[in-house]
Amino acid sequence: MTGVCGCCGALRPRYKRLVDNIFPEDPEDGLVKANMEKLTFYALSAPEKLDRIGAYLSERLSRDVARHRYGYVCIAMEALDQLLMACHCQSINLFVESFLKMVRKLLESDKPSLQILGTNSFVKFANIEEDTPSYHRSYDFFVSRFSEMCHSSFEDPDIRTKIRMAGIKGLQGVSGERTESRSPSPLQASEKEKESPVELTERCFRELLGRAAYGNIKNAVTPVLMHLDNHSLWEGKTFAVRCFKIIMYSIQSQHSHLVIQQLLGHLDANSKNSATVRAGIVEVLLEAAAIAASGSVGPTVLEVFNTLLRQLRLSVDYELTGSYDGSTNIGTKIIKAHEERQLQEAVIRTIGSFANTLPTYQRSEVMLFIMGKIPVPGVHPALTSTGSGPEVTRMIQVMLLKSLVQVTAGFQTTNMLTALPSSFLEPLLSFSLTEDPELRLLVLQILLSLIDRHENTAKFSDISIISDISVLKLKVDKCSRQDNLFMKKHGQQLYRHIYLGCKEPSSGRQHYESLFALLGLLSVELANEEVVVDLIRLALALQDLALSTDEALPVYNRCAVHAIAAAYLNLICQLTTVPAFCQHIHEVIEMRQKERGYLLPEDVFIDHPKLPSSLEKVEGDILFLQSKITEVLGGSGYNTDRLATPYVPQYTDEDRLSKRKSIGETISLQVEVESRNSPEKEERTPAEEITFETLKNAIVDSVGMEEQERERRRQVVEKFQKAPFEEIAAHCGARATLLQSKLNQIFEITIRPPPSPSGTISSGYGQSQSRSVPLYEMKFPDLCVY
Repeated sequence: MTGVCGCCGALRPRYKRLVDNIFPEDPEDGLVKANMEKLTFYALSAPEKLDRIGAYLSERLSRDVARHRYGYVCIAMEALDQLLMACHCQSINLFVESFLKMVRKLLESDKPSLQILGTNSFVKFANIEEDTPSYHRSYDFFVSRFSEMCHSSFEDPDIRTKIRMAGIKGLQGVSGERTESRSPSPLQASEKEKESPVELTERCFRELLGRAAYGNIKNAVTPVLMHLDNHSLWEGKTFAVRCFKIIMYSIQSQHSHLVIQQLLGHLDANSKNSATVRAGIVEVLLEAAAIAASGSVGPTVLEVFNTLLRQLRLSVDYELTGSYDGSTNIGTKIIKAHEERQLQEAVIRTIGSFANTLPTYQRSEVMLFIMGKIPVPGVHPALTSTGSGPEVTRMIQVMLLKSLVQVTAGFQTTNMLTALPSSFLEPLLSFSLTEDPELRLLVLQILLSLIDRHENTAKFSDISIISDISVLKLKVDKCSRQDNLFMKKHGQQLYRHIYLGCKEPSSGRQHYESLFALLGLLSVELANEEVVVDLIRLALALQDLALSTDEALPVYNRCAVHAIAAAYLNLICQLTTVPAFCQHIHEVIEMRQKERGYLLPEDVFIDHPKLPSSLEKVEGDILFLQSKITEVLGGSGYNTDRLATPYVPQYTDEDRLSKRKSIGETISLQVEVESRNSPEKEERTPAEEITFETLKNAIVDSVGMEEQERERRRQVVEKFQKAPFEEIAAHCGARATLLQSKLNQIFEITIRPPPSPSGTISSGYGQSQSRSVPLYEMKFPDLCVY
């Protein structure tokens, strides 16, 4: 029998004998290296036998696993690994099938050591560069099994960590390990062994995302969104933000907008989820937008802002109605107002973050887009909402203006005329006429951001009398042609809104500080000689406003307006560098410092203003004189006629739209302006010879004339407030008829029939009458005939 067995053994195929010889009698001795070298040499010499070697090794391994002979299992896997590393030929594909079958057998085992052994072998296999890729293999089982290992719940924490690490490494092998790390140095290997599951997961995640192409970004991001949803990880924000930071830094920059679009879609899908979840998604958007600045937000820029503004509007509705569906019934989800407010602030910050990634022309489009969303009574219809009361409208106005503050922060443009068209500025300035002080303050902040192109705003934040403004280190550039055109078109609107802003009784310290900063910015950013004159006239008009008792301004507001006028004239006189002008301003300021400190900013714009109980007898040397300023500036070449003309704000349709005044006051102002500019009145007024006596009487009677003018205004206002509607309608109708008749007269004088090429014929009464001549009868010059 012994001879027979030996004979049968000798008749076995050589590859089987070589495989059997690598296994020692005692598995503790490990692989027989000399015999392994013979097997490797044989496999390289006869590559067609490689698939048979793999099948036989697989058969032995399966038998050893079933018999729990784990020492021989490890030897078989080591032999397979060495054969894989040594053999590089096309026939390796046949050997791989046997190898993967063996790895799968190990991964299906319940023993952690075998799972880890199979994973390590798979990772080594994954690092091999094949001459020709094989597309027929399926790795679905390995992805599934490695994912399970990543979530291992083994009782022993050390073994649990090892299994999870093995699962992560296996997934990394499936996704494609870097080829340069195929043969790491001992130092690199030891460093990787020290890695924690978190560090290894992050590295694997980055490598996976780095390989994502344009069409695969969604497949990579969707599971992350699902994981964050299923485990309520949005509310913590930290983990979600870290995940998407990894995503944004790992993918190619030109694909950034795809991630942002998925986040926006996910935000819409969670519109009725809790405010903390929505806030978490918005915070992730905020971080993603900052990282995407080097790439692109994508072609649908306005859609990004549309989604964010929609979420802002929904949050306001939820806060005010207390329900996600607009009903008054209390549902299962309780809406917390403070959480909605936090969400709103997060959305506003995110809008600003997105805007900072855009070029100037796109930011201008976004500004117009947001302005078009703001409900303005009489101009823009209110947006569709579950709640349509005034509180909803006001909150939407506040939130959208806050968004504009974020969008305009740091806005710089060389051509303000095109970047800030009338379609944006006019509705914006209309908000400065409202009674709501918060809206007016937001408008001022937006204007400061738009006009400040040299970071001068902070230098005007403190209203004070500075003896030498060179300490401010203001950046002043020569006003360009575009700036001149901008001020020619919009300057009067800006002056008017500064004046009316100072006139508001509800204006506080922040309003006056912003108004002063706006005056200062206009002086250093957009001022030519004409603008300087207008600003000086405006400052003197503010002084007159503070002196007037008709406006019923509180004492604080009157002192604040006096202080602003003083601080601004002190600034502008030093910018103009006219010595006599500076001397007059400084003399008045010195007199105020001695006698009336409450007319200067140092006593007004402090935490506890030093104010008198009432303002009386503000006159004489403590006032800036328009006649004196006109005289000294006229000597330096400024337009004396313009300087001598007091500034009077023009009332427009915006006053009626703001609903700040009553209907009677608005109509009376309109009639008063019309009566001053009426051609009829000009015709009735004869030319008067101006003599010395006339001038003397005008000076003596000026006070009386002002009182008569004031009384006439009061009567006009009273008439339109108390008169019957029919009487007012008849009055307005008569004026309209008169205007139409005057227009008809003008048209009859100016409009003439066009000359006829056929000439005219005389009628029987000596009048010329047009005669229709056929074209073929007309006589043309020879040069006109072809």
